[in-house]
Amino acid sequence: MATTRSVTTRGLFWPHDNSLIAAGLRRYGYREEAATIAVAILEAAQYFLGRLPETFAGYARTLTEYPVEYPTACSPQAWATGAPLLLLRVLLGLEPKDGEVAQDPVLAEPISQLALRGLSGPAGIYDAVARDAARA
Repeated sequence: MATTRSVTTRGLFWPHDNSLIAAGLRRYGYREEAATIAVAILEAAQYFLGRLPETFAGYARTLTEYPVEYPTACSPQAWATGAPLLLLRVLLGLEPKDGEVAQDPVLAEPISQLALRGLSGPAGIYDAVARDAARA
């Protein structure tokens, strides 16, 4: 008689919800934790050809080395497509302040450099650039 292995998901992972969580953590001073979430979501996007689905299964990375598509999830999904933009803001620490855009970047492994060039903001066109000197 064949034995079956029970595999339990840790739930569903919603990119848009987690991008809001990362932004909230960042706002309250949990920079590294926010960066960890941001990088994990951006890494997952690679497995969906850069187009995050509405949700995907939350298995441990030791069980599956990649995110697992949820069969009934919409892809593309409008609110999921906005998640990477908010995550870039979290990583670069972009905040409007006194008519300009302040930057306070924090990068997490494996990202050692991140740049958005030619951004339009209240003070004109600017670049947002972050480098981790120890890893760059």
